[in-house]
Amino acid sequence: MKTPGNTVEEILANVPEERSLPFRKLHDVIMKNLPEGFEAGISYGGLGYVVPHSIYPSGYHCKPSEPLPFAGIASQKHSINFYHMGIYADQKLMDWFLSQYPKHSSKKPDMGKSCIRFKKSEEIPYELIGQLMRKISVQDWIKTYEGKIKK
Repeated sequence: MKTPGNTVEEILANVPEERSLPFRKLHDVIMKNLPEGFEAGISYGGLGYVVPHSIYPSGYHCKPSEPLPFAGIASQKHSINFYHMGIYADQKLMDWFLSQYPKHSSKKPDMGKSCIRFKKSEEIPYELIGQLMRKISVQDWIKTYEGKIKK
């Protein structure tokens, strides 16, 4: 389920009403903790936090016209999803995240590779996500991306 919009504000305005407040709060937490150089924008039709072409002109290897993705959020059919490529690409960061998660939630994380699904908005560990966002600089992300993902 894609939230319609061509700008960050349009996507935020078009999130279903029952998810609007937690979705916007999640976006605000991410923005408050987003390291210098990353920026919010549209990434693959959703709300993404990316390395812009002005810093990484090559863009994403799968689609060079897109900026290098780092994180994102989406309102899906049954959940609010948070995506973080760093936990997908860096096992040490994943281990840290999983060790900290129980301190912020009594639930086991519902995860895919880089995706964490929150079926109930009260389950979103905003503080932990803020901490996670601060863990990787733009330069660290580019180095990890080029060393572990880009082929």
